[in-house]
Amino acid sequence: MGQHPGEHNADEFYAQTYDDSVPEWPGEIDFYREMAARVKSTGGSMLEIACGTGRVAIRLAQDGVNVVGLDLSPEMIDVAREKSVGLGNMRWVEGDMRSFELQEAFDLALIPGHSFQNLNTPQDQVACLDCIKRHLHPGGVLVVHLDHMNIENVKWLGDLCGEKRGVFEAAEQFKHPDTGHQICASRAWTYEPSTQTAIVQTAWEEMNADGQVFNRIERDTIRLHCVFRFEMEHLLARAGFKIEAVYGDFFHHELQDESPGMIWVAKLP
Repeated sequence: MGQHPGEHNADEFYAQTYDDSVPEWPGEIDFYREMAARVKSTGGSMLEIACGTGRVAIRLAQDGVNVVGLDLSPEMIDVAREKSVGLGNMRWVEGDMRSFELQEAFDLALIPGHSFQNLNTPQDQVACLDCIKRHLHPGGVLVVHLDHMNIENVKWLGDLCGEKRGVFEAAEQFKHPDTGHQICASRAWTYEPSTQTAIVQTAWEEMNADGQVFNRIERDTIRLHCVFRFEMEHLLARAGFKIEAVYGDFFHHELQDESPGMIWVAKLP
């Protein structure tokens, strides 16, 4: 078995395999296309924050929308650039969602894929929202996709404080896009109730043609804040946004107890 690569290599591996390992949410892309179509019709532009490998941004740019994608990870941005060669209306920026400065304003900003939950303090959350506010035209719209702390998720978090705390469990399997090798992911989760923080460590095992593990890559722990409904409502109000809607899924259904997610649509007055 190979030695554990450094964190830079783990981040590079994650970026290279992201599109093959992360599923999309039902109705997600159509929802964003609907929002972006309004921007396109007025000749405006949109910003995707924490854009990753361009999973969302590139498809919206292919629809003719002027898009800027921002992400903290240079490895993710490198993959996104490779995927979008020839798209003249797509631009990539490496930056921190709490403190970017682009010298331009947008009509729409998206934070897909629970990425807002990487912000673990009220100070960081408000800094991000304030930064977005400075980059939106009056009347501009912000869409934020969050996990919903429904009864199933709350029970799961409670279990992470007991015997499941820090125990690696099997996760997704997929083929490496370059080598074709089978990749088996596993994750170890813990939860801090006092800070509403879920902490995850991910490991990937790479198999050869005989099904033998010949390489294991581990990523440093990631801290994800578990945002509850009225917490987000207060954050948006504090940052000066007017809430237009909060959906429980990407099909515009009302947020209910069993809803799988929260999709916030907020507007800048």
